[in-house]
Amino acid sequence: MPQDARPRPRKRPGARRSRGRRVLLIAALLAVCAFGGGWWMWAGPGPAAQELSVVVPEGATLSRAARELEKAGAIHSRQTFLAFARLFGGGGTIRAGEYRVVPHASARQVLEMLQQGKTLQRLVTVPEGMPSILVAEALAKAPALTGIAKTPDEGSVLPDGYSYVRDEPRTAVLARMQKAMTEYLAKAWAGREQGLVVHTPREALILASIVEKETGKPAERTTVAAVYANRLKAGMPLQADPTIIYPITRGKPLGRRILQSELRAKNGYNTYAMRGLPEGPIANPGRAAIDAVLHPANSKALYFVADGSGGHVFAETYEQHQANVAKWYAIRRARGEM
Repeated sequence: MPQDARPRPRKRPGARRSRGRRVLLIAALLAVCAFGGGWWMWAGPGPAAQELSVVVPEGATLSRAARELEKAGAIHSRQTFLAFARLFGGGGTIRAGEYRVVPHASARQVLEMLQQGKTLQRLVTVPEGMPSILVAEALAKAPALTGIAKTPDEGSVLPDGYSYVRDEPRTAVLARMQKAMTEYLAKAWAGREQGLVVHTPREALILASIVEKETGKPAERTTVAAVYANRLKAGMPLQADPTIIYPITRGKPLGRRILQSELRAKNGYNTYAMRGLPEGPIANPGRAAIDAVLHPANSKALYFVADGSGGHVFAETYEQHQANVAKWYAIRRARGEM
């Protein structure tokens, strides 16, 4: 019989089944390993070794966001992120904005952050009594803003914390600050007491800026406002030290004692050398100072001086005031300040 005509041994059915099972087992193991590796890249620690900032543009799809995340080093793999996001992401839409990714945040945590819109909140703060020249400096130093904002008119900004987003124009942030002041002053003026010494919202703003600079104690604001209202009614000079300093520094700290020549200087602000209100605000007063002017304390006090504890002591007569001044001088001498 020719060699090639010999009958070949037939494979047993059991052997074929055994090999098939091995192939399926290997495929299953590979699938498990692949899924496990993918799951690790999804739920395990992310690749960010330090805090990252990632911007998701307006209108960006999940795929575009994943590309930005991968480029920034916030996720291991764009493809794995998208695959698991579609499987376990819950179908929520993502929101545009700037995001802060903490070190080693998982891809799952990153997706949750995008879906919940937990954008990075940048803040520029204007404290009560900050002069406009310093408001402009604060805006200029605020990171991630664009353009230049001019120094705003004194008293036109409402002190508060203002959030902003990356690449927002400084002029836009300033406009929000000024809009807030315009709206609050209008609302406060509408609810004012009757018979006030101030007759316009601007006059209230000017007097509030003086009250703001004269005391840092919230409990004293309405009494300080009453003192100045009483002086205006009596035709007395306001004699507020901050009004002397303002033309010299535009509201920045003077850093020294006021000179006698400065006490006598005649300008639109020095309330030692003039009667009535100065020609404009000397700072940006906060809500409480504005409210104090529009709702002053029921007080006949005409004078006040420091009491040595960060506050002031008030007096209705000049004789009482002189006694209070003597006590203040004694405190300063005891401290070695005089």
